Amino acid sequence: MTSFKAIRIDSADAPDGARYVEMSEDALMPGDVDLDVLYSAINYKDGLAVTGKGRVVRRFPMIPGVDLVGRVTRAAHPDVAPGDVVVATGCGIGEAHYGGFAQKARLPGDWLVKLPERLTPARAMTVGTAGLTAMFCVFALERHGLTPAAGTAVVSGASGGVGSFAVALLASAGWRVAAITGHAAEGDYLRSIGAAESLARDDFSQPGKALQTQRFAAGVDTVGGVTLANILSQTAFDGAVAATGNVGGMDLPASVAPFILRGVSLLGVESVRPRIALRRAAWARIATDLDAAMMDAMCEIIPFDQALERARSIVTGKIRGRVVIEMP
Repeated sequence: MTSFKAIRIDSADAPDGARYVEMSEDALMPGDVDLDVLYSAINYKDGLAVTGKGRVVRRFPMIPGVDLVGRVTRAAHPDVAPGDVVVATGCGIGEAHYGGFAQKARLPGDWLVKLPERLTPARAMTVGTAGLTAMFCVFALERHGLTPAAGTAVVSGASGGVGSFAVALLASAGWRVAAITGHAAEGDYLRSIGAAESLARDDFSQPGKALQTQRFAAGVDTVGGVTLANILSQTAFDGAVAATGNVGGMDLPASVAPFILRGVSLLGVESVRPRIALRRAAWARIATDLDAAMMDAMCEIIPFDQALERARSIVTGKIRGRVVIEMP
């Protein structure tokens, strides 16, 4: 049986948290598709997993890595065949099912999307869960019937992973985008990916009136808490906000006024469940709407032997942009 290299977390109480190991293919978890992993990526959730600072891992041992792209080596699923390059994100990968920080993976075929021809494997991992979630948010606004003709779309946490992709995708779809950020120095970066203006995070971080001046036709919120409450209060008649984050807190100190007096809608967005048809549509749209040069500018590719160190550093805020792991 072929062995492979992996990063493995053996228990919640392990003093070293996670370590490099050699594993046998017969140790892989059940699935009807085997892959040679080509690339993975470092997400904040992966950093929490390898450091034990968050209750991310739901079973032990665990190979972290919530994103991966790989080449199929064995398939007992009708939608994929050996040689196909496929992408997988979410679905409990790296949390309840062995993930992408390994040379090999075995996954259910229902979790896999064939990589669109316009996307390289490395760019797919630059996008990863963050970009896919942003695309789901854009889809939610579009299902609600909103179009760029309605006005400005606001994005909170705009310099973060989901926020950056939301700015780029909304701008590509024709929206005028206002980007909320706590870092004034990020203004040039945000304009380079499509933002028309930058707004100060401090202007949204304190409690405000239940109804404020109508500024936005739509929004993507990655923060939650008071920031989301203020965005809702500034959303225009029949507007909507897609919410997908909680870094600003799990509470929502808002009033019902925007909902019952302006017809504003709050659209919840999650990106963990498979929903394969939605994932296929999202990856196809990402492949056409995101600029290749922009993806490359956001990405740093590192070798696998640096992955554990870099995953640990993400929880201390020492990673900007997307760090993609190239497998040996």
